[in-house]
Amino acid sequence: MEKTTHKSNIIFIGSGAIATALGNILAADEDMDVCLLSIEQDVVDDINQNHINFRHFPATQLHPYLSASMDVNILKNADLIFLAIPSTTIVNYLKTNKDLIPSSTPIINLAKGFGNDFQLIPDCISELMPNPVGCLKGPSFAREIINRQPTAFTIAATDPKIHDFLQDIFSGTTIHLDYSNDLHGVEYASILKNIYAIIIGIVDANFDSPNLRSLVLSKAINEMRQLIKTFGGQEETIFKYCGFGDFSLTALNDLSRNRTLGLLIGKGFFSQDISKKVVLEGRIAVQVFYEELEKRQLTGLNYPLMTELYMVFNTDYDIGKFVNNILND
Repeated sequence: MEKTTHKSNIIFIGSGAIATALGNILAADEDMDVCLLSIEQDVVDDINQNHINFRHFPATQLHPYLSASMDVNILKNADLIFLAIPSTTIVNYLKTNKDLIPSSTPIINLAKGFGNDFQLIPDCISELMPNPVGCLKGPSFAREIINRQPTAFTIAATDPKIHDFLQDIFSGTTIHLDYSNDLHGVEYASILKNIYAIIIGIVDANFDSPNLRSLVLSKAINEMRQLIKTFGGQEETIFKYCGFGDFSLTALNDLSRNRTLGLLIGKGFFSQDISKKVVLEGRIAVQVFYEELEKRQLTGLNYPLMTELYMVFNTDYDIGKFVNNILND
């Protein structure tokens, strides 16, 4: 996994916003060949011919050395692979293409969500393949990254060589890193922040109160910390970029889809019919986590914020009582 005299082949599986933004940053290094592996021919053509990703950054000129392809055979020569497709598609994608990927190539998960049921994506990968596995998670709106605003990520891996390799390729860029060996905790943090961002959105929709916001933020951080510990992670992971950093970005900025969902719920633009159709990460994760907590008999007073949000999505709920309910628990 150490850089050699040949150019490192960096492949992003996916051509969405985060893949394009990070790929564009790395493509500026002449020691790397960076390619977005896409399933969209028009996107591939636009990137290769016009140096634009019209779907995500139509007004941004991409680095001329950033390329795109639809040919999965490029995986055969990958020195590093970033997974930048929806979490629900990753397992099937790797099952289909795993024989193309060299066993020594590190696979870094960028997706935020579960693979199969309550199984984390790194665990899914390890069941399918012998490759070194890591994840990269942090407070990172893609629009900020592509505009070269300083952005933070946590690198999580049990193999320290992955830490070294990612530190090497991002050296000298606008990407700032911290490090963890708590692969499970970092993955859980990246999923939980979407849930609690919805809660902050509901609160802010009802009360524009800094005092109340800070109160609920504190409750949310404490619940997230305890949940990470409950499911096998390390409590201190909440204080990494992937924890408090990513949560504060998602909970307090209106660019966040999950915060926006919370604002809509809090303003009353929600119904049981709409609830069944919402597929945002946080909405799905609430169901998954709540069911796991029920198996452990840990709902209710143990995790009152999570429990109350589950009730919002699954009962005929009076949203006007939400704030008082979470304060009285």
